[in-house]
Amino acid sequence: MAIFGPLFWDTCAGQIVYCLSGRKALRHPEDEPGFKVPEHLIPSKDDKRDSEKIKRGQGSADRSQQPSSTHSNSEDTIIVDDNSSSHREDGAEEEGEDHNLVNWYSEDDTENPLNWSVPRKSFVTFCICLITTSVYSGSSIFTPGLQEAMQIWKVGQVPATLGLSLFVVGYAIGPMFLSPMTEIPAVGRTFPYIITLAIFVILQVPSALTNSFSGFLVLRFLAGFFGSPPLATGGASIADMFSPDTRSFALGIYGLSAAGGPALGPVMSGFAIAARGWHWSMWILLWLSGFALLFLTFTLTETSSTNMLARRARRLRKLTGNEELKSQGEIEQANMKPMDVVQMTIIRPWKMTLTEPIVIALNAYIAFVYAVLYCWFESFPIVFLEGYGWSLGVAQLPFLSLLIGSIIGFAGIAYWNQCYYRPLHRKLEDNVPPEERLFPAFMGSFCYPICLFWFGWSANRTSWVAPVIAAAFCGIGTTCMFMSALNYLSDAYPRHVASALASNDIVRSLFGAAAPLFAGIMFTNLGIDWGCSLLGFISLVMIPIPFVLYKYGPKLRKRSKMAN
Repeated sequence: MAIFGPLFWDTCAGQIVYCLSGRKALRHPEDEPGFKVPEHLIPSKDDKRDSEKIKRGQGSADRSQQPSSTHSNSEDTIIVDDNSSSHREDGAEEEGEDHNLVNWYSEDDTENPLNWSVPRKSFVTFCICLITTSVYSGSSIFTPGLQEAMQIWKVGQVPATLGLSLFVVGYAIGPMFLSPMTEIPAVGRTFPYIITLAIFVILQVPSALTNSFSGFLVLRFLAGFFGSPPLATGGASIADMFSPDTRSFALGIYGLSAAGGPALGPVMSGFAIAARGWHWSMWILLWLSGFALLFLTFTLTETSSTNMLARRARRLRKLTGNEELKSQGEIEQANMKPMDVVQMTIIRPWKMTLTEPIVIALNAYIAFVYAVLYCWFESFPIVFLEGYGWSLGVAQLPFLSLLIGSIIGFAGIAYWNQCYYRPLHRKLEDNVPPEERLFPAFMGSFCYPICLFWFGWSANRTSWVAPVIAAAFCGIGTTCMFMSALNYLSDAYPRHVASALASNDIVRSLFGAAAPLFAGIMFTNLGIDWGCSLLGFISLVMIPIPFVLYKYGPKLRKRSKMAN
């Protein structure tokens, strides 16, 4: 258990076992008998003399005026007087080291996620990707059953498409309410992931059983809402573990899982819906997300350093009896007001959406990318089901071209990161301009015109191979644009990265939700050729955006009060 403990004690199940056992199972180093408190947490000699006076009853009057003090001493505990703290109630600081601030024990502390081994980081990244794909596939998994739903519920195409759109609206709104809790030191990331995923799994049961159209739509919105944390916070979990020079590769894998989810959804459910009806799409989603819930409860470890240090501080307080021992996250949380959370999650993202040129430009482009992605769920059935006459199940297989394109795009990003960005990062000693993150977007911006014009004018005119290959360029472009935008926003707005990413998440998701509602009508009235051409012309207009940001980004950041 001593070997297995460090890998298991920060999982959801591990923390529960630890608490229920009264700290006897899965013990941390601070729980072991004879644990030696690190020297930087030991008070100075003057503080020790003050503590001895307190023990002998001297200075009790002075002690009563202080916020708190330490009460006990033993071989395994250290008495720390409040006078040794640099974080007083009045905010004053003394010279020297703060003996009440709990941090990592050393730069090589193995509990620090940045110091984890590559296999451990890779496994946790896989866990984040699993929960992301499990939830994200739920957005499109219902789409092969749209025609059946229209017949059963006697509704038109647009109302039936709400089953897709409301799910996307749910995970656009969810992060505003659910993501802030992952930044609370006492909460962390793992429990919000697992608890919301459990609710997501439960919601699939009534979704699969209901015969009410309105009830189904409500359930789809709630599923998207509670499924949103991995989509909004997954990137933050990756950033917890990887340094900036290696983060692009890990975020690329995460982005691949996010792009692969919607592409895999129809493929997983197409044949089942053809054989057993649309209800089976929800059962498949239940099985997939249920497996993810069971697996991740025992394997997904905590990555938030603020949470891990807060729990370490709690163990040290119990060990030493010094209630003033706190992590930096606990100190910041104590000073945070509810209005600060509202400012970070609601007010500031919308302010950046409306006033920051960099955010406006990237939000517009990524919103278009998501709109195109969700337009495929309307165009593919017209092309492959009606045009080529394929069966319902087989007609979903071309969605795999989006996944293949995403893999190709990721391979290109990995090559660029290894051969260009990492050497540049080492050369400039962490002072790489954020605009260098835009290079993959240069390639991605040309993929959309190629994809849209090729797909639109080859579909149902040539072999099915041509539109399938054309659609793969959308996967390439989506991965390149998505990863460039996330990395650029993170580097350009380091002080407000959560707000910048929240802004992008809200805008792109709302456009993605709206796209299926008008796409069906657009392709019906204009045809696949001119409908795709309309989107293609828009993509041509957007090509200059990453190039303009690369040239003028430094000037825009200099003028901004929020940017780096």
